[in-house]
Amino acid sequence: MPELILPPRTLARGQVILPGSKSLSNRILLLASQASGTTDIHHLLDSDDVHYLRKALDKLGIPQKTQGETLRVEGGGVKRSQVHLFLGNAGTAIRPLTALLSAITGEFTVTGEPRMCERPIGPLVDALRLWGADIEYMGQSGFPPLRIQGKALPGGHTVVDASLSSQFVSALLLAAPLLSGPSTVEVTGELVSQPYIEMTRGQMAQFGVTVERVHARLYRIHSQGYASPGQVMVEGDATAASYFLAAGAIGHGPVRVCGAGSHSVQGEIRFAELLEEMGATVSYGADWVEVSRSPDQPLRGISRDLNDIPDSAMTLAMVALFCEGPCEIRGVGNWRVKECDRQQALFQELRKLGAQVELLPDGLRVASPLRWKAARVETYNDHRMAMCFSLAAFSPLGVTIANPDCVSKTYPHYFSDFEHLTEP
Repeated sequence: MPELILPPRTLARGQVILPGSKSLSNRILLLASQASGTTDIHHLLDSDDVHYLRKALDKLGIPQKTQGETLRVEGGGVKRSQVHLFLGNAGTAIRPLTALLSAITGEFTVTGEPRMCERPIGPLVDALRLWGADIEYMGQSGFPPLRIQGKALPGGHTVVDASLSSQFVSALLLAAPLLSGPSTVEVTGELVSQPYIEMTRGQMAQFGVTVERVHARLYRIHSQGYASPGQVMVEGDATAASYFLAAGAIGHGPVRVCGAGSHSVQGEIRFAELLEEMGATVSYGADWVEVSRSPDQPLRGISRDLNDIPDSAMTLAMVALFCEGPCEIRGVGNWRVKECDRQQALFQELRKLGAQVELLPDGLRVASPLRWKAARVETYNDHRMAMCFSLAAFSPLGVTIANPDCVSKTYPHYFSDFEHLTEP
């Protein structure tokens, strides 16, 4: 649909079961495809990004079979040697696949939507070339599409600039066990989203591979194959949780999200701690989080470096509209190279609502509107922009969301769940 009108909301309460994490779903799919044995994946995310990766694995000869809510993946590695892959705008697919295919004999091309071809991949290619990879840019240097002449790689030391994306590091770690010798990955630049690298290490451990963290910027991996654990459960999406938890704080709650909690492997779950600092009441179970706020307890603005949780940092920019005092968000310069230029997009669209917004070198300063404005918010085909701005429904005027269907990238039923939880 071209747009969705969300009328004003004042309350949020209830429970939502989170969809599977996109980041975990695609990591687990890749690991299962390379592992010896069969892997049954439970609670796999059903969304555009995962569909792109599943279609790519199918073209590469990886058998997959759906059995109820379980996907069975027959591992054993790539079985076709000349394949063209289209991966939409799925960074969690194109980056690790580029690394994996570099170490597998064959000729592969990888490309995606126009925005994907504007998102940098140069630091990953440079690091893979240090391992001896044969990769050619088919368009602008440093960006997809790519032609990969895959071959056996010997391993050894490589260096990667991770200042734009932790996915470059994760991609190298995922490919390292396929090399013929031990390898080390050295990280340079200001590392963003460190928790996502720890997530990658954790999933690799499930498939029998240990990544040694020698120190904060050096990882060591021995040459060894992946082995299926048999059964894997995908945890609920902690970034998706942030929108509902924020709704619980703004709309008093209680709102409970199920599928990710105190035992979560995702760094984004820390967003609940920010809400608690701001005045909300937060409680946890092993796989759930609940947020509420007393009507006489105002939300307070905070200032934080959110380098580790850049996706949930967008949600904080929305909560700032309902705070006493401004929120300052720093350390999220990589917003500019995501599904859209999220820094500029947030700046433009928040101002439409009447918010007081200031661009910072690596983030935003946001204060509540002096006077709310009725607005049609553009989403730039970015799922997180659409989900974030649903929270503007708690304004006195509600909000209109352009291109709401873009949420299908990670959460096709988001707006249905949001409307179920919120009340006038």
